[in-house]
Amino acid sequence: MSRRVAVSGYYGFGNTGDEAIALAITREIRKRGMTPLLLSNTPQESAQTFGSEAAARMKPLPLLSAVARSSVLLSGGGGLLQDKTSARTLSYYLGVIRLARMMGKRVVIFNQSVGPLSPEGGRKVAAALAGLRIIVRDGASLETLEGLGLKGELGGDPALLLSPTPELPRNLQSVIIAPRGDVIEALQPLQEVTVQLRRAGRHVTALSFMPDHDDVAAHALSANVVVSTRDPQTALDTIARSGYVIGVRLHALILAAAAGTPFSGIAYDPKVQGFCADAGAPSHPVSPTPSTLLDEAVRRVTPDWNAIEDMKLRASHSFIRALN
Repeated sequence: MSRRVAVSGYYGFGNTGDEAIALAITREIRKRGMTPLLLSNTPQESAQTFGSEAAARMKPLPLLSAVARSSVLLSGGGGLLQDKTSARTLSYYLGVIRLARMMGKRVVIFNQSVGPLSPEGGRKVAAALAGLRIIVRDGASLETLEGLGLKGELGGDPALLLSPTPELPRNLQSVIIAPRGDVIEALQPLQEVTVQLRRAGRHVTALSFMPDHDDVAAHALSANVVVSTRDPQTALDTIARSGYVIGVRLHALILAAAAGTPFSGIAYDPKVQGFCADAGAPSHPVSPTPSTLLDEAVRRVTPDWNAIEDMKLRASHSFIRALN
């Protein structure tokens, strides 16, 4: 009987970025001869999509049973340890960590971004994570941990390990813009960039990573075409066919890095700035200057591909550190 690995994250909510993390993690766990068990909002759907086991993340008995049947809990990936979204979110993820620790399970904080945290949130995280192996996906999170008196290791986002469908044709004149429905300040500048890109002869695709959340913003851009998907492979292949990505969504940038497509980020959250800094790619405030973004997209400003290769290697090695 293979070892079972429970994975706690924001899975089963129709967010393509988090589903990309789930796809990469379940694949890597299986490669190592173990059985992945996702804690999901839609367990049946997740089990079918990822060919894994799954359990209802918010139902006490299935959650308890899932942790009890596993030898390891990976908390992550994603930006789970923050209380900017809500204190309840942080309480949930720390609660799962504490439950697994109480049951004597090996717990690894796995390729997360840590923060932003309120002073109270920081104290809770410091207490819950004391003594655990903590692997984070960006340098800024290492600094946040240091401020909490915790020691972390640098890994990489698991979605960096995904590969596009082989031999896709790339159109260098194609630009993808991936908005976020709740980052209103970015919408008008991105509309302006879309208009200017189309005038410059570029084909613009608005990519909606979370259809329920981002579709209105994607359609408001007046792009040539809108692609709305919950499937990480579809998103990755769409990006792999294009020449440049402008992303408010973090995983639009991470999948661009995985696909070898240059990108610019709109840093609505420190994790976006952290990823762009580590990747040597440009990042902008939530109200970016359209002319600067336009210039980067037209010139196809390249990130530091060596730094991205290092990230991919760290992401791969992090599985060895977490599971051996």
